[in-house]
Amino acid sequence: MTPRSYLYVPADQQDKLAKAAGCGADALILDLEDAVAPGAKAAARANAAAALSALTGEVWVRVNAGTPEADVTAVAVPGLTGIVVPKAEPALLEIADALLTGAEAAHGLAPGTFALLALIESAAGVVQAERIAASPRVIRLGVGEADLAGELGLRPGPGREELWPIRSRIVVASAAAAILPPVGPVETAVRDTETLAAGTRVLLRQGFRARTALSPRQLPLINEVFTPSPGEVEEARDLVRRLAGAGGVALDARGRFIDAAVARSAHEVIGRAGRVAHP
Repeated sequence: MTPRSYLYVPADQQDKLAKAAGCGADALILDLEDAVAPGAKAAARANAAAALSALTGEVWVRVNAGTPEADVTAVAVPGLTGIVVPKAEPALLEIADALLTGAEAAHGLAPGTFALLALIESAAGVVQAERIAASPRVIRLGVGEADLAGELGLRPGPGREELWPIRSRIVVASAAAAILPPVGPVETAVRDTETLAAGTRVLLRQGFRARTALSPRQLPLINEVFTPSPGEVEEARDLVRRLAGAGGVALDARGRFIDAAVARSAHEVIGRAGRVAHP
């Protein structure tokens, strides 16, 4: 299953780690970075490494950009899906790749076992998005809009329209590198379901196919938005059938012109439906 939702879990909080498995997230991100105080980093590393032996499914660890060696060495163990790299830039990804290669050898794992999810959170990351997307091990991009807004001097409104050009660049970079569509940013107002729903639908229209979450209460809505409805799936299948029968171009059920480009979008909907379970 391709994840629609990624839940951040502070790795220094053992109670939250213990509850994470049944929270409803498609994937977990055990966090060593923003959610962990400087004095708790060592404990968070140890907790994350221990949790990986018990958790199943996709489990990632977000490391600190300033301490990749200490973080990766501690958590790159069997059970880890991959590393989430904050403030991702090509040089930092090269370091992460080398560290993961060493960890795979140390644990007798096949080369390429561990993946990278690169978070674009800086101006330098934005202008190098294509290189980042094409870096070894990177299977998906994410975006940290709070960090970006701060560095760029932006004051985003409720809809974050000021950041939409950056989102588009990340979507294009992902498609050009033939990696998974990117992961959208968190919504910090964890009790505001209306804002979460509206923002997640915008991300879907913009080409994102997943989103990070800060609270388990956000997960059902995120999963719902990124899951094609039965009606959408049936409409997509109807388009594909009509075009296949016409052999080139055709009309849909409402009399609109459809061609191979439209069919490609329909196949994407069908593919997503096949990779996730309907609620």
